[in-house]
Amino acid sequence: MLTEQRYEKILALLEEKGSITVAELTELLDISESTARRDITALDRAGRLTKVFGGAVASDSSYVMQEPSVAQKIQVQKEEKIRIARYAASLIEDEDFVYLDAGTTTGYMLDFLGNRKAAFVTNAVAHAQKLVSNGNRVFLLGGELKSTTEAVIGAQAMEMLYKYHFTKGFFGTNGISKTAGFTTPDVGEAQIKQTAMRQCRTGYVLADSTKFGHISAVTFAPLNAGVILTEQLADGYEEGDGLRVCSE
Repeated sequence: MLTEQRYEKILALLEEKGSITVAELTELLDISESTARRDITALDRAGRLTKVFGGAVASDSSYVMQEPSVAQKIQVQKEEKIRIARYAASLIEDEDFVYLDAGTTTGYMLDFLGNRKAAFVTNAVAHAQKLVSNGNRVFLLGGELKSTTEAVIGAQAMEMLYKYHFTKGFFGTNGISKTAGFTTPDVGEAQIKQTAMRQCRTGYVLADSTKFGHISAVTFAPLNAGVILTEQLADGYEEGDGLRVCSE
């Protein structure tokens, strides 16, 4: 297949799917991984697509690369986050073994938990401190502490997660896309989120409506892997088993 023919096929796939991985291109076009990566790089330089970790997204997709700090995010969409957090906290029962992901929306859940008999595991130091101060039983993952999001990441944290089996888990996300799923800018955080979600009987992803249609560098779960909790429906999404609009 000629180079220009491959380019046209790649762009056609992106127009149909919105995003594509290197692995998908090697299978669909019967080309090597190095060829797929080279084609993506060339098309990215030409401005015809956006190169992301492990693949590409359509150039008109909203792509988020930078990870804001907790201080930067704490006041963004605050009322919407609190509404979602209040509803999420109401789902926790006394017998639950809960994973609580780092993040501002999951952090707002702490204001509505009180002293529950449920046990909590978290990779957020600030979450752990507040849970303990409220009299909750909490386990903090060990590993490398990431400064911007104040999340614990790394191999040690993942090893601990493999030993746990959660009844419920509550996760933050930087982007939600029908093609790319749930995404985050950092590989280390994506690995922790992915591992923790796999250890949950039910995983909930807390996301205000501004997160829909955005794609970050790394997918940590497909769209059907968790129940989305949001404050209002975004265009192109319907309320159902996989999406709940949180009432006041």
